[in-house]
Amino acid sequence: MVLNSDNRPSGALADATSLFNGQRLTMARQLAGLKKAHLAESIGMSPASVTGWESGAKLPNRATVAKLSLALSVDPRFFAGGPPPRISRPHFRSLRSTTQLAQDEAEAYGRFVAEVIGLLETSVEFPQLLLPDLPVDPNDPIEEVEIAARIARDFFELPLGPVQHVVRLAEKAGVAVVFSEPGVASIDAYSLHSSTRPVIVLNPTKDDYYRQRFDAAHELGHLIMHHDAEPGSKPAEDQANRFASEFLMPAAQIRPHLPSSTAGRGWQELAELKEHWGVSLAALLYRARSLGVMNDVSYRNAVIRMSQNGWRRAEPGRVSSLEMPSMLARAREVLLDVGVDDQQFLSGSGLSVQMYQIAAARTPLALAR
Repeated sequence: MVLNSDNRPSGALADATSLFNGQRLTMARQLAGLKKAHLAESIGMSPASVTGWESGAKLPNRATVAKLSLALSVDPRFFAGGPPPRISRPHFRSLRSTTQLAQDEAEAYGRFVAEVIGLLETSVEFPQLLLPDLPVDPNDPIEEVEIAARIARDFFELPLGPVQHVVRLAEKAGVAVVFSEPGVASIDAYSLHSSTRPVIVLNPTKDDYYRQRFDAAHELGHLIMHHDAEPGSKPAEDQANRFASEFLMPAAQIRPHLPSSTAGRGWQELAELKEHWGVSLAALLYRARSLGVMNDVSYRNAVIRMSQNGWRRAEPGRVSSLEMPSMLARAREVLLDVGVDDQQFLSGSGLSVQMYQIAAARTPLALAR
């Protein structure tokens, strides 16, 4: 992962050493996906020294800052900034399957995005944050989650039928939606609250319109319901899935149309529902079972059939393009239109131009270069 905004020699090295912020060293190290021991080895120092710099107990000299900059591909000015933005613990789908290194890297990227948002908001006006606050305890009955989803639909003044554009709806409510950078592409979508505004991070390798919409609704549910819930806990994740299901496929509207099995015209009916509601076959089967329309045996047979057809990885569907985030992309375009290029915008911050362009991308295709 590259953090430097240009390849200039560190003319600002003296200033960087006099204003060295250890929290920013932690952020740079985590963005690079390195443990303290690995960073220490790469610069010929001890892990205890890295710990001291990050905690603020010690201050590295100029030569060491130069080594750290080179090892982490960071402009020295990056270390001289203020503390990274505060963020909540991200809601990952599964903490068990997400390594601590990956969690740290994802959190650091969340801080990076939050810092970029703070810089952009000094020049560009973003939508006012208008999210309903509907806290749900992980131990609450599932009915509370579905009530929250229905209240959310009313809050956003959604008409009957499918949500036309989930990502746009989230951004209109003031949530920043971005694609993750390649280093954390192994992590599914995640979300967090920050000192600037809430952020939803989508997986750039999950090239599926239907599943992307469910991911966005799932993370929106976390932001609305789970301010204090333990991230990654099964109850909280189950609730976010149920929120997304009710938000995208209200029970009162979809129940009469769900097939009780995949026999006969079952698969054709599911395919038609998929295109109408903009959700995956897997989500429709989950919804049919959770609403009691499909029994466990029929559901299990349908899942087996999906696996046999290879649909667990890639379902058939008519829509191939993803919903595109536009909040950060449009802000960047506004600056470019008035003659402020990316390097000028980030001048003095030490933030990475490359990573800024990733965060402000409308499509993950912009990441392949």
